[in-house]
Amino acid sequence: MDKLTKIFESIAVISGETELEPVLVELAQLGKDLAGADRCTVWLHDEVSHENWTLVAQGIEPIRIPADSGFVGVSIQQGESLRIDDAYKDDRFNRSIDEKTGYRTYSILTVPFQNAQGIYFGAFQAINKLPVGTAFSKEDQQLIQLAATYAGKAIEARLLHNELLKTQQEMIEIMGQIGESRSKETSNHVRRVALYSYELAKLAGIPKKQRDMLRMASPMHDIGKVATPDAILLKPGRLNDEEYQVMKEHAAIGYEVFRHSKRDLLQTAAIIAHQHHERWDGKGYPNQLKGEQIHIFGRITAIADVFDALGSARVYKKPWSDEEILLYFQQQAGFQFDPQLTDLFLRHFDRFNEIRTSYSDV
Repeated sequence: MDKLTKIFESIAVISGETELEPVLVELAQLGKDLAGADRCTVWLHDEVSHENWTLVAQGIEPIRIPADSGFVGVSIQQGESLRIDDAYKDDRFNRSIDEKTGYRTYSILTVPFQNAQGIYFGAFQAINKLPVGTAFSKEDQQLIQLAATYAGKAIEARLLHNELLKTQQEMIEIMGQIGESRSKETSNHVRRVALYSYELAKLAGIPKKQRDMLRMASPMHDIGKVATPDAILLKPGRLNDEEYQVMKEHAAIGYEVFRHSKRDLLQTAAIIAHQHHERWDGKGYPNQLKGEQIHIFGRITAIADVFDALGSARVYKKPWSDEEILLYFQQQAGFQFDPQLTDLFLRHFDRFNEIRTSYSDV
C-alpha cells in the first residue's frame, strides 16, 4: 500500500509539470523507491542519433550510449524486461559506465515503456537492490512495470509539448528575423535580444518557466515594423516629427498581430511588442505607461533592445563604445528604464557584453 501511495503521489506531481526534466527526475525517484534500489535511471531512445540517453542518472553525469548497447539497448529493442542478479556475469552488460564513474553494478532491473503506437522508446533501469548484494524480485519488476505504463504516456505527452513549443519558437524567431531584415539588421539582433532578456530576467529572480517564455517571445518585439514604409524604416538620417509618429505605430501593430491568440507564448509576444518602447517615467509609447504599469517583460526587453541597438551599426548611426553605452544607461535609470533592472544590468555588464561578442554580426 505504501508503494501504491507513492505511485499516486508521483502521478500527482507529474500531472502538474509541463517540462520534461522534472518529469524524468520524479520518475527516476519513483523507480528507486518502488524497487528499493540504490539508484534508478530513466532512459530515452533517440532515433536520429541511434542512441539511448538519459537526462537523469542519479549520482553521475547525463550520458549517451549506442542504441544496441547494454541491457537498456536489449530491453528497448526487444520490448522485454530484464532482471539480472549479477551484471558482470552477463556478456550483454556495458561496463564502460562503471569504468568511467568508478561505480560497481551488481543487480539490475530494466523495464521498457512504450508510446501510444506501441513502440518502445525508453526504459526504467533500477540498479543495485538494497542492501547491495540482494536481487530484485518479481514483485519489484511488477511495480516498475506498473510505473512504466504511466511513464510512457507522461513522457510522450511532455515530448510532444516540447516539440510544439520548439516549433512555435522557430516560427517566432523566423518572423522576428523577417521583421529585422526589412530594416537591414541581422538575424543575430533578435537572438541577442532574446539572450539578453533571459539573462536579465534570471538576475531579477524571475522563475525559469517565465524566463523561457520571455526568451522565446522577445524576438517578436519589432514585428510591427513589417508595416513601416521603407522610406521611414531605412532613412539614413534623423526622422522628422511626422515620420517618427509613423514609426511609433509598429508597437501597436505588433500587439494587434498577437493579441487575439489564446497561446501563452503568443500572448507574451503581444505584451513585449506593445510595451518595449514604454518608459519608466511615462513618456514612452504607445500608451504612456509609467513605472510598474509596464509589464516586467516590457521593461526587460526595453533594456535588452536599446543595449543591442546602441552597440550595433544602423543606417542612421555608428555603433557606440562601451563607455558611451554605460554612461547612457546610468543617466537613464529611473527615466527611460526601470532603475532596479538597470542596476542589475550595469553591475553584470560583462555578461551581456559576452553574449554580444558570442553572437556578433561579423
